[in-house]
Amino acid sequence: MTKLVGMPFDSLAYGEAVARILALDGSGERPMPLALGTCSSGEAHRLLGAARAPELFRGARAPEAALSGLWLYFSCLDESHSLSQGIHTAEGSFWHAIMHRQEPDPANSGYWFRRVGTHPVFPAIAEAAAAAGYSRSGKWDPAAFIDFVEDARSRPGSREEAMAVEIQRREWQILFDYCASPVR
Repeated sequence: MTKLVGMPFDSLAYGEAVARILALDGSGERPMPLALGTCSSGEAHRLLGAARAPELFRGARAPEAALSGLWLYFSCLDESHSLSQGIHTAEGSFWHAIMHRQEPDPANSGYWFRRVGTHPVFPAIAEAAAAAGYSRSGKWDPAAFIDFVEDARSRPGSREEAMAVEIQRREWQILFDYCASPVR
């Protein structure tokens, strides 16, 4: 994994084309809504709709999953869902689970996180979450985070809501990096 917790997100690490797309809304630093976001960039929607994952993410560990993550970054939930549900890997299930958490459909999100099982990015997400002030036994527990997000969504403007948004952003960055980076 090229991204370390606490390091700034470098969209250029994934190539100029990906960096140009991410630059349409925050360059990978966008605080995505916890629920029911609307596609945040018409231009990103157009570019992603024309993109082919193997070309956009040459040599990546999971190019289709990375593309699903880009759709999700821009809150294009339907497009992310259509792609992720056809990816029969832990990464596809992971993006699928995050999408359902944002929908919000916590039970369905939990189902897809159970399909993920234990993932290699969990320790990095746990570290990022702890740095944001969230810690549950030092291990990443996606089911506990679903519950936290549900509670935080019910309290707009709260410290918990801000924390959940920050953790979700870091979760996205870490999983995106895992999917979009070349296998080493």
